[in-house]
Amino acid sequence: MDLSRIKFAPLQDKVITAQEAALFFEDGMVVGSSGFTKAGDSKVVLPAFAERAKQEPIKITLMTGASLGHDTDGKLAAAGALYKRMPFQVDRVLREKINAGEVLFIDQHLSESAELLHNKNLPSVDLAVIEAAYIDRDGNIVPTTSVGNSVTFAALAKQVIIEINTAVPEEVFGIHDIYQAENYPHRNVIPIVAPWNKIGRRSIPLDPSKVVGIVFTNIQDSPADIAETDPKTESIAKHILHFFENEVQLGHLSDRLLPLQAGIGKVANAVLSGFKHSNFYDLTMFSEVLQDSTFDLIDSGILSFASASSITVSAECYDRVFNNLAKYRDKIVLRPQNISNTPGLIRRLGIIAINTAIEFDIYGNVNSTHISGTKIMNGIGGSGDFARNAYLSIFVTQASSKGNTISHVLPMVSHVDHTEHDVDILVTDIGLADLRGLAPRERAQKIIDNCVHPDFRQELQSYFDRAKERGGHTPHLLEEAFSWHLRLAEKGTMKK
Repeated sequence: MDLSRIKFAPLQDKVITAQEAALFFEDGMVVGSSGFTKAGDSKVVLPAFAERAKQEPIKITLMTGASLGHDTDGKLAAAGALYKRMPFQVDRVLREKINAGEVLFIDQHLSESAELLHNKNLPSVDLAVIEAAYIDRDGNIVPTTSVGNSVTFAALAKQVIIEINTAVPEEVFGIHDIYQAENYPHRNVIPIVAPWNKIGRRSIPLDPSKVVGIVFTNIQDSPADIAETDPKTESIAKHILHFFENEVQLGHLSDRLLPLQAGIGKVANAVLSGFKHSNFYDLTMFSEVLQDSTFDLIDSGILSFASASSITVSAECYDRVFNNLAKYRDKIVLRPQNISNTPGLIRRLGIIAINTAIEFDIYGNVNSTHISGTKIMNGIGGSGDFARNAYLSIFVTQASSKGNTISHVLPMVSHVDHTEHDVDILVTDIGLADLRGLAPRERAQKIIDNCVHPDFRQELQSYFDRAKERGGHTPHLLEEAFSWHLRLAEKGTMKK
């Protein structure tokens, strides 16, 4: 325990254990917790509550920024401690509970959670659990590796528990830009005109009288799962980089491009890593998560600045960054997610957004969240915030999988997260389809020609040709539209 991390003396007598903190949870409470894609999450209080829930019937509604690390969501779900969860998750155990109907899940655009709380369109937050590097002399929170929705939780929660994580150096102070937009109808312009603009405070304001406990930890974030690139992801990355190069030749973009946003995962890492072997330079990022590839590009001198809401990296990269914060301090910033994902800034800055699809159809509708239309995987995350407002909205997926028994390009998607109106570019390992300026029938032919695996192209062409004979602005054969999904469910393959 390092009381020097509590620089506001009146709070130094609030130190308790994680087990004592877990006793503040009550059945039916709405709890807000820090944490955004495994970063800056509750390391011990929520797990301690999960242990308590194994022994007594108690459930909460849990709101976070995004997903939690250290299997915390899974521990809570397995203990029966969750009634409802929002706005995002990636845990296998929790996913199974959600799909079984045992936990209710609200899959929400990440920019909207804080807005709904401030506008009183969601139940008020009873208790907040927020990770901090330290508490400053005014009783405010200096966050750690994410900001997420912590600013809103600190402002609106009736009670607050702070986890001070001594694994994060105090030198983290200064990398955060804490800005809270005014409530309606008094909202002002958010004065960010470039990714590197800092407009707010360096700590999260907090009424110290709401603090009911402070718990000390010394635990690093769960490391990111860095999957090695494979031929498919490398092919997708090459298609995207070639497209960017062509846009430069056409005079649509410069070699600096526009600020980049990339979802998490090996495709995003492959695309970002590909920039190291390109002619692009002085790139910037306005995204949600800073990954290993972000810091690799900074180290290579290709990326000059990156703005996000969290740092989610491997153990090696974590040590590289947090042992050298002076090197990165003027090149990164972490913001609340209702700033990093706010639609107006995405549109103003002209973001190039690259996100992952589970499947898309011949007209460009994208399913990012559900398997066969019913079972959720993770959630929409911030992909919708960016897709609907980006200068370029790019979605990527492999053309086929499971030994080419599943096509990821289909007559009709089984669930729609992003309509054809919000999608500019579709990319698979087979090729890239630029859909800008195309009518539905043109889009369909472009997608079939460029993105479909050869094993499925002839059948998809047949579907489209027969649908055109029946007529319509967006031709479909409704009796066949989901036949590929039905074949998969019945026979284990989409092939006839």
